[in-house]
Amino acid sequence: MSAKSVEIIPVSGTEVLIPLNKLKKSPNNARRTPHSEAAIEAYAASIAAKGILQNLMVEPEFDGEGTATGFYFVTIGEGRRLAQLLRVQRKEIKKGEPIRCIVDTANDPHEISLDENVTRESMHPADQFGAFRKLADESGLGAEEIAARFGVTAHVVRQRLRLGAVSPKLVQLYREGDLTLEQLMAFAITDDHARQEAVYERLPFDPDASTIRRLLTETHVAATDRRARFVGLEAYTEAGGTVLRDLFTEDRGGYLEDVSLLDLLVTARLGREADSLRAAEGWRWTEAHLDFPHAHGMRRVYPHPVELSAEDQAALQAVQSEFDRLTGQHQTAEELPDDVDARFGELEAEIERLEAKRQAYDPDDVGRGGAFVILNHDGTVRVERGFIRPEDEKPEAATGLEGDAEAGDEGDREGEEAAPDGEDDEGASDEEDGDQKLSDALVRDLTAHRTLGLRLNLSEQPDVAIVAITHALAAQIFYVGAAAHVVGIQPVKTDLAAHADGIEDTPAGKAWSDRHANWARQMPKDVAELWEFVAELDHDSRMALFAHCVALTVNAVKLPFDRRPRALAAARRLAEAVALDMTSYWRPTVRSYLGRVTKANILAAVREGLSEEAAERMSAMKKADMAQAAEQLLAATDWLPSLLRTAAPQGQAGLQSEAQDREPHSQAAE
Repeated sequence: MSAKSVEIIPVSGTEVLIPLNKLKKSPNNARRTPHSEAAIEAYAASIAAKGILQNLMVEPEFDGEGTATGFYFVTIGEGRRLAQLLRVQRKEIKKGEPIRCIVDTANDPHEISLDENVTRESMHPADQFGAFRKLADESGLGAEEIAARFGVTAHVVRQRLRLGAVSPKLVQLYREGDLTLEQLMAFAITDDHARQEAVYERLPFDPDASTIRRLLTETHVAATDRRARFVGLEAYTEAGGTVLRDLFTEDRGGYLEDVSLLDLLVTARLGREADSLRAAEGWRWTEAHLDFPHAHGMRRVYPHPVELSAEDQAALQAVQSEFDRLTGQHQTAEELPDDVDARFGELEAEIERLEAKRQAYDPDDVGRGGAFVILNHDGTVRVERGFIRPEDEKPEAATGLEGDAEAGDEGDREGEEAAPDGEDDEGASDEEDGDQKLSDALVRDLTAHRTLGLRLNLSEQPDVAIVAITHALAAQIFYVGAAAHVVGIQPVKTDLAAHADGIEDTPAGKAWSDRHANWARQMPKDVAELWEFVAELDHDSRMALFAHCVALTVNAVKLPFDRRPRALAAARRLAEAVALDMTSYWRPTVRSYLGRVTKANILAAVREGLSEEAAERMSAMKKADMAQAAEQLLAATDWLPSLLRTAAPQGQAGLQSEAQDREPHSQAAE
């Protein structure tokens, strides 16, 4: 039997090469928390690029009899050992790869392990940022290559490179503790040192990072802006525009730096859209505008119902038949095949196109009128048609349709209730012409008595009074300069778009516009026929028109300088009477509310809408992140700010009770 071989132990302090598969984790290692996967990945990447830069410290393993086993415990360098084992798994090296080690049998292994992890000072982050920048500038290494050599992501490298490019003056302030890392990260949104330093001089005491970012980007346009969405980032960059990106926060596409170029691209594209519309539809003019020009001062005409041509009617029937057939075939299917789903989309688009032909503008109006091409607040194009310039009006157009919910919103209509003296009134009756032989004084006397008689009789006939007031309101709302109303009530319309940016683009704004356009299409072209139109409506339709005209005059806007508490109190009673529920028309979003109030207001909203716990979880967030999170949380609730809340509808019950009390009298009058 051969004698057992004896392992020779190197002298303490000797550097030796030990095969990787002969190294073990030391039970005396002071680090009990395992290395993270990310740390091991970083070690592996560094070793693959540069080798092991620091020797491992090891001690020999002995068996129960005190004999060396040939294996060694790693006292210092366990992370490097694990990294090499990872490289073995990846087949980058063999399991017997020689590892440079220092044998230490003189020191307590637990103490030197603790010493290695405690008595050292990490590099200051600013030094790290500068070192990464030096690698990129002097060694020509890109972010991907640096990332591979240090075991981090390319995004992390780009962040460090960006921080390394911040103004040296600000970096020094960070070294000295006068700026936090979060503040330095905010400055890194731009690499313009002069701008960084100029903004720093403007800062209030201890500003948060969002304030710094806002000041640095105040002359830029966010990628979420309607102009950027309309043009598109690709078209903007192809035209030579640059985009500023924030590597440290969610910037939702960045910030466009060349605002002049962006506006030029927007104007050019809107102009092309306007030209295409004019060529396709034959309008005399089209104008492109970023926002709707509410002060245009023009009359508006609307399309009127027309019969479809025999060809279009046949095409509509064919398309509708195919749509119905496909619907019947697939009504039980949980999911439509792609080709069927696509065909449904084509049929729906064709049905919509043909149905649109049931409404048409008068060719004469198209030849004299025009359209505005406007950029919506969601970055889409909106077209408003049917506007007639004053110089293009026909001489008799004084009684023409007005019909625009926006055209007359700039103020009241004082001075429009009568035509100037001596001006012919197209609606004048033969009876008035016959009275011209009487003196003016006598005419005034007789018509005053007639007016008194009208008042007495009208006061006893509420149904006719509704016709008269509806006629008066409609004559002034839907017609320009007609002076056709006998009841001295004038609608005062308030332009809500002047108080709430983008309100006309909201679902509620579009619903109102569609409702108004629907009434405008039904108005007779000649205001002289308006009385018969109103009188011949059935009761429900007449009341609906009356309610629409009255609703157009409602003004519950609260202005800073406004002193009309009684009117606003009446608005609250009106909201109760109609059971107004603003959750049907308004939701708390970053744009509508959350991005325009303080963090305290956001937390209060979450606290009211959800819970104290939900608000507490968000309290440490930055404002932009907090607003985004609050929008998502509140979307599932019915939370409203106090200004939009409606009290219990006591007024509604009261009005209903009054209506029931009056009902027998109304029947008797009929």
